[in-house]
Amino acid sequence: MDSGILYLVATPIGNLEDITLRALRILEEVDLIAAEDTRNSIKILNHFEISTPMTSYHEHNKIEKAYTLVEKLKSGKNIALITDAGMPAISDPGEDLVRICHENNIEVNVVPGPSACVSALALSGLSSRRFAFEGFLPREKASRAKTLEELKDETRTIILYEAPHHLKATVKELEQALGSRRISIVKEITKKHETVMQTDLTRAIEYYSENDPRGEYVLVIEGKSVEEAEAEKRDKWQQISVKEHVEMYISQGMDKKEAMKCAAKDRGVSKRDIYKELI
Repeated sequence: MDSGILYLVATPIGNLEDITLRALRILEEVDLIAAEDTRNSIKILNHFEISTPMTSYHEHNKIEKAYTLVEKLKSGKNIALITDAGMPAISDPGEDLVRICHENNIEVNVVPGPSACVSALALSGLSSRRFAFEGFLPREKASRAKTLEELKDETRTIILYEAPHHLKATVKELEQALGSRRISIVKEITKKHETVMQTDLTRAIEYYSENDPRGEYVLVIEGKSVEEAEAEKRDKWQQISVKEHVEMYISQGMDKKEAMKCAAKDRGVSKRDIYKELI
């Protein structure tokens, strides 16, 4: 028997009218729908009068249940994977199911649709040419500090998710780590009270000291300018001598010529300048 297909079906992130015709057809035609929260998903299915059976697939059963679903797929069943809102497998336990399906040669199809991160980026007014999607920051203190330290030098536009009860603290942490970068705080995307607040992190702290956050938030933060990042790198290398800089690369296995080339690039000077400094 031929294996079935796993469909990754995007569902609305607020406005039910955003579901696609293809998504409705697939949800009706598959043998089973694997949903992150069946209590939430039943509202969508009932609204569109879809009676396909559901099963739960979430963070706490994602590995064990994935293998159960793969066995059903191997038996010829077609399954649709949906999350609470948006595209499954993006910052979502569905990524493990997709991986395990590929490992078992199960066909995976995508049924694209709403996505909070891309929608927020489009609404933000910030650069969309290059961006880094981080999802929710880690809650564990050490991991969170490490992530914030990494984002400090990120030159791409940064996209984060945040819940209302953590928003105030997160904005303060971001300002401490990144400085007062420009930020677009996008709230309740596609819903009645959708808003975009274009501000900076310092003014955002002031605003939320007087206004309690409500709703679901996406934070779109300006990356560090390339010029600033390059200047900081050059300043960093000025703290060691040219000789030490070149020897650092030689100790990593480079020959002297390549080491001089890399040191010149780091310092924003020519290889000739490095050579003169060495002699």
